[in-house]
Amino acid sequence: MDAKRILFITQEITPYLPESEKSVIGRYLPQGIQERGREIRTFMPKFGTINERRNQLHEVIRLSGMNLIIDDTDHPLIIKVASIQSARMQVYFIDNEDFFHRKSMFCDSHGQAYEDNDERSIFYIRGVLETIKKLRWIPDLIHCHGWITALTPLYIKRMYADDPCLKDTKTVYSVYADENEFNTPFRSNFVDKLKMDGALDKDLIGLKEKADYISLTKLAINFADGVIQGSEEMHSEIQDYLSALNGKPFLPYQSPDIYVDSFDNFYDIVLSSNCKKRK
Repeated sequence: MDAKRILFITQEITPYLPESEKSVIGRYLPQGIQERGREIRTFMPKFGTINERRNQLHEVIRLSGMNLIIDDTDHPLIIKVASIQSARMQVYFIDNEDFFHRKSMFCDSHGQAYEDNDERSIFYIRGVLETIKKLRWIPDLIHCHGWITALTPLYIKRMYADDPCLKDTKTVYSVYADENEFNTPFRSNFVDKLKMDGALDKDLIGLKEKADYISLTKLAINFADGVIQGSEEMHSEIQDYLSALNGKPFLPYQSPDIYVDSFDNFYDIVLSSNCKKRK
């Protein structure tokens, strides 16, 4: 039997960014899954805080050069790559001068969220999906980490539902306690940008009133084929939402000493489940 392909779309990975709950999982989970016989690819944004020379990033010319249109504006897509030698693992970086050349991840020096965080998320997700198509490396399952990846299940189930490359790909979303990182709702025209990409009104009901951490997380949970509780302590409304899942594969919080095996087994459960594409 061919090894299943697992794509990790990650918000942060150490050592490129400081250690955190997500960055440590982003570093060691793909390695552990690869050591268990899966094929893996890993992506993260090329935030401006990442030192390219120290981390030996270089541009992949054959993958760069696409333009992604968001809200009628062209944005060049640049792909870079680096290697974590001890893990025998490559990390791909999604880059764009307008979106990712800032000296902090999501907020300015005054702690104000960047106004275009919504478009940065859209660009990152579409950039990853278009790049893997260009790589001709089609994943069986995509595991998403961090709120910047939360739109991925929607894009797979709706915008890429008829794409011959991705129509059978399943998604798992890890829910983290991200509310402190995402403390400012997206702009009011966020829904319109998603509709321009192919989302339907009925998909976006929860975002229309306010596109905040709660509504974005619920959207990811709704469209994902499987859900993992990534943080031990969660926002109470999200914890209640997770507790009410009916029939969808769900994995509660797993301690650091067992999570790799638990996630690996969970992937098989999701891959064998009969989740339907959204109508």
